This record gives sequence, structure tokens and C-alpha cells, in this order.
Amino acid sequence: MSRPRPARRGRDEGTVTAFVVVLFAAFVMFAGLIVDAGGALADKSSAMGVAQEAARAGAQQLDLTVLRQGGTVRLLPEQAVAAARSYLAQAGATGTVTVVDNTVAVTVTAVHDNLLLGVVGLDTLTVTATGSAHPAPPVGAVP
Repeated sequence: MSRPRPARRGRDEGTVTAFVVVLFAAFVMFAGLIVDAGGALADKSSAMGVAQEAARAGAQQLDLTVLRQGGTVRLLPEQAVAAARSYLAQAGATGTVTVVDNTVAVTVTAVHDNLLLGVVGLDTLTVTATGSAHPAPPVGAVP
């Protein structure tokens, strides 16, 4: 009767451990990409809403004298910028406001703090959203 031979230990000792460590790191990075990219997308959507609403607030600042005299809809640029900035401040957002050719354009920048990608050194993602609005002619006005 032969005795069972003891298992030989070869050079591949510990390779499963290294494989599991690499696989786990890849899984964490992939999960981080999904979670943090989803959070950044949600922040971008929120920033887009704020930018659009700030632009609408600015587009309500009409030159009533010109409107009453001739029916021309024209913005008061300084007041439009001030109204849009006021909306941004109330929303707790940061951004830029410009008025060009009777259109108010607002760009909002937001920073998303990453939950999992910080492990690999990517602590934040910056998202930017824009919105624009122009004043509409009064209801019932003849073009």
C-alpha cells in the first residue's frame, strides 16, 4: 500500500491572493465610477435647473418704457444680470451671467465630492451647466 504523497508547494504560492486583491481593486474602481458618476450627473442636472431659472429671472427685467411706447420687448441688461445673480445667491450656486442680444445666459459650476473615487485620488468632479432665456412678447401682442 502506498502512502499519499504530501502536496508539493510550487512557485505559484500566493497567486490567488494577488489575483483577488487586483480583482477587488478593479471592482472598487468600477463601483466608484458608477456611484460617483451618477452623483455628478445628478449635480449637473440640478445645476442646469438653477442656471435655467436664474436666466428666466434675469429675462423678466424689461424696459417698460420702451415696451409701452412701441411694444418692443427689450431687456435692461444691468437689472437682468443683478436678478440672475440674486437667484444664484438664493440657490447657493456660483456662476456667471451675461446678457447678449436680449438673451440672458447663465453658467453654473458645481463641485461633486466623490465617495469612492477618492480612494484612487480623484476627490472631486466639477460639473458645468448653462441656461439661457429671452423675454417673450406680452400675451396678446401683435408681432
